[in-house]
Amino acid sequence: MTRMPTYFISHGGGPWPWMPDWRAMFKNLEASFVQMVKDLPERPKAILMISGHWEDDSFAVMTSANPPMVYDYHGFPPETFQIVYPAPGAPDLAQKAADLIKAAGLPVRLDARQGFDHGCFVPAYVMYPDASVPVFQISLQKGYDPARHVELGRALAPLRDEGVLIVGSGLSYHNLRLFGPGAKVPSEAFDAWLKDVMAKPTAQRTADLIDWEKAPYARTCHAQEDHFAPIWAVVGAAEADPARMVYHDTGLFGGVTASSYRLG
Repeated sequence: MTRMPTYFISHGGGPWPWMPDWRAMFKNLEASFVQMVKDLPERPKAILMISGHWEDDSFAVMTSANPPMVYDYHGFPPETFQIVYPAPGAPDLAQKAADLIKAAGLPVRLDARQGFDHGCFVPAYVMYPDASVPVFQISLQKGYDPARHVELGRALAPLRDEGVLIVGSGLSYHNLRLFGPGAKVPSEAFDAWLKDVMAKPTAQRTADLIDWEKAPYARTCHAQEDHFAPIWAVVGAAEADPARMVYHDTGLFGGVTASSYRLG
């Protein structure tokens, strides 16, 4: 297999592909997910999603052969709670991922019951609407220790040579209490910082991302860093590789700037 890149993606809001008005707002994001597939060196053997919507005391690994759905959103149309993304899981690769995590000295457990959350099934649906590529998830660890999540990525790096596409799915800006015009200044400043950091030599990039709270408006943009934390794992999994921006939008929800990155 050809070595796969890794991605940190901003996954948008709620179940947006199934809502016409929201889908129009996220047309650039949708195009970026379609382009991701076109830019891959070959068809993935599986997609490993690390979503901002699943955390655990350890690094939990989804092992179901047929993962169920998790509707982890509120206030959306009834039909969005009937969405089914029937991609198969990847139990063998999940076990291999767990073994790599354990070998790195990190806490890990297998989870046969966890389903696809919307940070996973939304981008996966846009990328492969026929659900033909196996998908599995690994949780964040509670507490969001940056260095620990970089170590997770380092542990998972060998999967890239086995055709596994590692995707960190979050948002480069995630403050549910500050959308609209009030988000403009902080999200622009944080986004500019992130662009600068991702362009740095790899060792400095990792160090700056671990020390992310020094970024402008860091805690305004991420009062809780669940949606930023996936970036640490995907950078750890591609630590020696250059990064490039693959999505950038401004004015989302009246003021939000958001971006996505590819490494490798």
